[in-house]
Amino acid sequence: MTLPHPVNTVLENWNRLEQEDAMQTILPCNGSKAWAIGMVNARSFENPEECFAASDKVWAALTPADWQQAFDSHPRIGEHKAKAATDKSLAWSAGEQSAASDADKIKAELAGANKEYEIKFGRIFIVCATGKSAAEMLAILKSRLANDPATELKEAAEQQRQITQLRLRKWLGVS
Repeated sequence: MTLPHPVNTVLENWNRLEQEDAMQTILPCNGSKAWAIGMVNARSFENPEECFAASDKVWAALTPADWQQAFDSHPRIGEHKAKAATDKSLAWSAGEQSAASDADKIKAELAGANKEYEIKFGRIFIVCATGKSAAEMLAILKSRLANDPATELKEAAEQQRQITQLRLRKWLGVS
């Protein structure tokens, strides 16, 4: 016998919002308008797990241009400004990167590696930063510089998927 899921009031209230309000509410969890529209169109979700699964499905179906829009909503690792972001997504990024504020030397190396990455791939470096130190992120960044563009795009998209899942959990208040 399956026990019913407890009601998630955030999700329940979001399910009832008008399309535009619902889109604007969920957008900070990812940054891609196409993703947010896809999530709105996939409603109604009975529980967070349905929302999480739909998020992955919507994300996987998007184009690289839609992924880029999500990538653009992040500040560079070690910075607090983004090309295109909501106030909420910037606040979440700051929390996700909080372990990244190590020594100035690491910050300088991150800045240099970020530039190298941007020159090679034409976008900022995306990593699910939660729980990672600046030194760990620098090592990941350096290792991913060896990727070819197609492999790196898939890796960046996977990192964004992980970030989105974390942000959905924060938004819905579930662990």
